[in-house]
Amino acid sequence: MYITCSFIRSLCYSKVPFLIRKLAPKGSLEIHEKAWNCYPYCKTVLSNPDYMKDGFHITITTIHEENDCGKKENIHDLPKEKLSKREVIHIDIVNDHVDDRDYNPKHDPQTFLSEKTGRGQFKADWKETAKPIMCAYKLVECEFKWWGLQGTVESRIMKTEKRIFTKFHREVVTWIDEWYGLTMDDIRKIEDKTKEELDAARVDPDSKTRGMTEQ
Repeated sequence: MYITCSFIRSLCYSKVPFLIRKLAPKGSLEIHEKAWNCYPYCKTVLSNPDYMKDGFHITITTIHEENDCGKKENIHDLPKEKLSKREVIHIDIVNDHVDDRDYNPKHDPQTFLSEKTGRGQFKADWKETAKPIMCAYKLVECEFKWWGLQGTVESRIMKTEKRIFTKFHREVVTWIDEWYGLTMDDIRKIEDKTKEELDAARVDPDSKTRGMTEQ
């Protein structure tokens, strides 16, 4: 049973050159985000309803499982038809290769050591030796209905999601001294402050805020 749940709805604008913004069809650069946080269950839906309507969506459903190192076969209870199409990708925040663009020695779980908890400096066998441990099972469903581009775009989106998940969860672990001991009220205040800062950055032409790109 999930007791505490929060809902966030936001509108994101693609950071592209001014000329492209002027030439792009109305609504084509806007991404609508809806996010539900009912820990240990979370869901995020990204869409472009003003331009692509039901032709585009990315849905990320996450179940956090304590005392688990990623061995459950079908925690999302997918039906047979979806299981036959599913690709399982294991993300190891300690041993997986990290893109040079994303690597930061401060966020390396192999060298980081938490002052508050004593956790860190994880070894290659951390999945078997680290306590406590948790696995975030993420189900990513993507659809991009555009003739001639669908397969290419969907593949690129999936590749980008893996990169984002790897980078983000390495940071979450190595930020432990900043969030360890926070209450839910503390976290909600941080979320509200972050949203205000992001909203301000999106309308600021001189903002350095930018998303991830693939080359």
